[in-house]
Amino acid sequence: MNYQTWLSSVPATISEDAVWKITAYRYALFVADLSWLDCEKLNTHRLGRNNCSRLIRAAGSISANIEEGFSRNSDKDKARFYEYALGSARETRGWYYKSRHALNENVAKHRMNLLEEILRLLITTIPQKRNAYKVKESEAEYVISQPPHEIIGLEDVLNDVPMSE
Repeated sequence: MNYQTWLSSVPATISEDAVWKITAYRYALFVADLSWLDCEKLNTHRLGRNNCSRLIRAAGSISANIEEGFSRNSDKDKARFYEYALGSARETRGWYYKSRHALNENVAKHRMNLLEEILRLLITTIPQKRNAYKVKESEAEYVISQPPHEIIGLEDVLNDVPMSE
């Protein structure tokens, strides 16, 4: 499954909602679906089972908080929920890192790269909603930490999705 295939599988009741216009939301839903599939693999590993519910909950929380924030009237309220989504994205990235031994290293790296893109998008959105208030970590630079010859572009992350075996 790649991102384009996944997009075509999303029901109209979700894809025709106004929140669908938010790129971070679409990526967050994609990560939630991937985490579900990844947990099928994690559940087969004795030590990975402990991470499964935490990973699913954190991954699902990203899109849930964007949905909640999008539905708020004030930009300050929206920003608050987008900050919750930011925290959930970081948590999800952490659970993928902690699960890398039970998954496969490429799967974990892929998911963390996709989560870094969600983090970038949210870090850009939150100050806009806060009316130029800064998010504590807004000066943080998120760079894919791979040697220059191995840097994966966003298109690669969305199209070449490794799956746990």
